Amino acid sequence: MKKVAMLLVAVLMSTLTYAQKMEERNIPQAVKTAFQKAFPDAKEVKWEKENSFFEANFEVNETDYSVIFDANGNIMETEVEIEPHQLPQNIAHYLAQHYKGQKIKEAAKITDAKGVVTYEAEIKDKDLIFDEKGNFIKEIKK
Repeated sequence: MKKVAMLLVAVLMSTLTYAQKMEERNIPQAVKTAFQKAFPDAKEVKWEKENSFFEANFEVNETDYSVIFDANGNIMETEVEIEPHQLPQNIAHYLAQHYKGQKIKEAAKITDAKGVVTYEAEIKDKDLIFDEKGNFIKEIKK
């Protein structure tokens, strides 16, 4: 299951490179309906298409979100901005050992369609991905 989760994260992350901005009128109705139902308070929504997926970037109560839907309106991944101090404590220890002196610019909690949680810590020119307990998974260079 862990391998499946990491594979899904890798596939979804790799599609970010190929994202195309889209106008809401070009989003399938099933996706728009699912989005409106799940996030009725969303503001400043920006849509992108990533291969066969649709990504909505938006704010709710001044918190940034990114949600990826399939064409049928199923949520494939939800990414929510969090404060760096909200990351699992193991992440701070890992950064202190492997990335001395580098500060976290942004942090996020990512939940996939199966409920598997990972965390992202952005430092300098890299995104670091950790599992739910704060164990390092991989580094993605920007």
